[in-house]
Amino acid sequence: MTKDTLSITDNRTGKIYEVPIKNGTINAIDIRQIKTGAEDFGLMSYDPAYTNTASCTSRITFIDGDVGILNYRGYPIEQLAEQSNHLETTYLLLNGDLPTRPQYEAFTSDITHHTMVHENIKELIDAFRYDAHPMGMVMSVVAALSTFYPESKKVRDKDTRRKQIHRLIAKVPTIAAYAFRHRTGLHYVLPDNELSYCGNFLNMMFKRTEGTFKVNPVLEKALEVLFILHADHEQNCSSTAMRTVGSAESDPYSSMAAAIGALYGPLHGGANEAVLRMLNEIGHKNNVAKFVNEVKSSGGDVRLMGFGHRVYKNFDPRAKIIKKMADQVFEVTGHNPLLEIAVELERIALEDDYFIKRKLYPNVDFYSGIIYQAMGFPVDMFPVLFAIPRTAGWLAQWDEMVEDVKEQKIARPRQVYLGAGKRDYTVMSKRA
Repeated sequence: MTKDTLSITDNRTGKIYEVPIKNGTINAIDIRQIKTGAEDFGLMSYDPAYTNTASCTSRITFIDGDVGILNYRGYPIEQLAEQSNHLETTYLLLNGDLPTRPQYEAFTSDITHHTMVHENIKELIDAFRYDAHPMGMVMSVVAALSTFYPESKKVRDKDTRRKQIHRLIAKVPTIAAYAFRHRTGLHYVLPDNELSYCGNFLNMMFKRTEGTFKVNPVLEKALEVLFILHADHEQNCSSTAMRTVGSAESDPYSSMAAAIGALYGPLHGGANEAVLRMLNEIGHKNNVAKFVNEVKSSGGDVRLMGFGHRVYKNFDPRAKIIKKMADQVFEVTGHNPLLEIAVELERIALEDDYFIKRKLYPNVDFYSGIIYQAMGFPVDMFPVLFAIPRTAGWLAQWDEMVEDVKEQKIARPRQVYLGAGKRDYTVMSKRA
């Protein structure tokens, strides 16, 4: 008769332990009982970077990297990208179900109501150097919002929590656009609540002197799709940062500033920028074959950016969606020679056993940077364009963590100490 348990034999003592298996996992604290003696602390698991450790249970996002599946609350990302928009997807992530028409209209109205920022926020942005990185400005301003809304510290109050969530979703595009305008020396453009979420962001970014900014529907749709694709991605580095800081019952603004800080790192939010640099270095599609050979023979010194993923060992489903959308964008923005290089690079790599054996397939970053650049976004705005939609996912993760009072507590990982043992202090004159 089979049992949902794991039998562990400790060869140091000969003892056998039986550990329950639940949802395909064992509880790490259950292995603490495995000891060599009464004074032994007990066995711990060692897992740098959490490569095989589940830190929470979640009902938000499901990923099966082996077959290339990404679902939000059970809905395939392909269906949401084709039929939904970012605010509807945001509602889904936060509430667990797609909204009815009245629910969607009420949610959209509430978000629209919060798009304005306090005038002091403009002064805060103005205090940054003209060449400050927009991601650093956004991170700082989001952290500062906690001082504008001190009631946000009441994280156990559901209504208060929900109000802060709506404020962040509404204000982050405004803050991001203001950071861009500060960088470029342009006046700030107030939100236009007659426009869609993405249309309003494009308006605040690119409006000049025209009375009414005309949003191109193709580019607006492209941004909606890109935002949906980036809205959440399970327990990645920045979501883990959001949950870790939030576990101390920090307000959502402080917690999200930490998440933005994680996304600011080039290994997390800078991949599409690295793809652009790679394509520019290749220079022409005729040079792609030579570049691929350099990747294969360099021993890792030359890397193929935008291919492979920590989770996906098959096609990143988001990459397939973006590739289809790229052609539509370039019909509006005009020809981009980088696209020809990217298509040729993908073709050669996907036919090469070297990359196939290593399961290196295009990921979401391979085409997104080219599209953002074609739409007029400078490269240093790329991580900000990641942070805007990911706000929805971060807040959904944070809210779920706060609600999980049964299992969640303040994060406090263990360590394996390898330093010196006890030493006695020696006065400076007697130190060798």
